[in-house]
Amino acid sequence: MEVNSQVWSPHLLKDIRRLEAVQRRFTKKMVGFHALTYTKRLELLGFERLESRRIRADILFAYKLLFGLTALHSDDFFILSESTCTRGHPYKLLLPRCSTDVRKYFFCHRIVEIRNELPTDTGFSSIDSFKRALDGFNFAAYWDI
Repeated sequence: MEVNSQVWSPHLLKDIRRLEAVQRRFTKKMVGFHALTYTKRLELLGFERLESRRIRADILFAYKLLFGLTALHSDDFFILSESTCTRGHPYKLLLPRCSTDVRKYFFCHRIVEIRNELPTDTGFSSIDSFKRALDGFNFAAYWDI
């Protein structure tokens, strides 16, 4: 349900809830989990909400694009900020202007704000250190639900 979230990631609340309902239903049918809340079931299973996993996948794909780990070129998707006196990490992106929802919820637009707010101690030296840094980041503030 989070595979290829860069291509399609729902932004309508009804679609997000419908996707999350699949995981909610699955965890509820597990033996011994029926009476627990959804949040408690996720905690016990070591799962994250689907929305968090989609955001994480988007951020990882943006990392791969920017550091040349894909066949795609980052210039086709992002514009790096030229300002060196910004707070935070040195890999900030410029947020492109958009006037339609199609563009607003497209991968290269929806990920910029989240990525720019990563802490300064985020490890950009390798994909593994970047993944470890994301493990401690709370994506709940970016959920639409």
